[in-house]
Amino acid sequence: MTASVDSPAVPSRLPIASQPIWTLDGRLFGNEFLYRSRDGLPAQVDLWRSDRQDGATASVLDVLFGDGPPVASTFAFVNVTRSFLVQDRPLPEHAGRLVLEVVETVPADDDVIAGLQRLRSLGYRIAIDDFTGEPDQVAMMPYADFVKIDCRDVGRQGAALVRLARRHGAALVAERVSDARLVEACHIWGFDLLQGDVLGPAITLVA
Repeated sequence: MTASVDSPAVPSRLPIASQPIWTLDGRLFGNEFLYRSRDGLPAQVDLWRSDRQDGATASVLDVLFGDGPPVASTFAFVNVTRSFLVQDRPLPEHAGRLVLEVVETVPADDDVIAGLQRLRSLGYRIAIDDFTGEPDQVAMMPYADFVKIDCRDVGRQGAALVRLARRHGAALVAERVSDARLVEACHIWGFDLLQGDVLGPAITLVA
C-alpha cells in the first residue's frame, strides 16, 4: 500500500476530466471521470489521506449529478472510497448510469460486502478498479459488474490474471491501452471494453 501524504482541503466543483471507455467494435460505452487539480493536472488522489480522497470523490459526483445539466449521458465510472460504500457519505440519484469503481485500498470487510450488496440492489453498478488478484479484490468479485485491469499488470502476471477476473462473469475493462499493439493484445486476452490514451486521452471538462 502506498503511504498517504497530506493535502489541502478539497473544495467542491474543481476540475474533472473524462476518459472514454469503448467496446471492442468501437462504440462508446461510457466514461471514467477523474478528479483534477486547480491546474487541470492529475492530482495523485491515491496518495492523499482518506478524508481528502472522500472529498475528491464528492467533488466529482457533485459535478456529474448536481444541480447543473448532466455531464454524462452514458455510463459514468467514478472512483469511490470505503465511505461511499458503507453509507458514511451519500451517493446521488443515478438513473442507472453510475458505476462505482472500488479503489484498490478498500478492504473487503463485512460492512463493505454488505454495502456492495445493498448498492447493487438499488441499481448501482460496481467495478473493481486496478484488479491484481489481491484477496480483498477477489472477495468482492461476486458483486462486481466490471473488473478493470491495467495492461501492464497483465504483462507482469500473464493471461491467468484475466481468467481470474472473469471467474464471476463480470465484464472486463482493459486500462492503459497505450498503443495499437495493446489493442490487438486485449482482443486476444479476452477483454470486453478498452480504455487508454491511444483510444482517447483524459480531457479536462470543468475548470
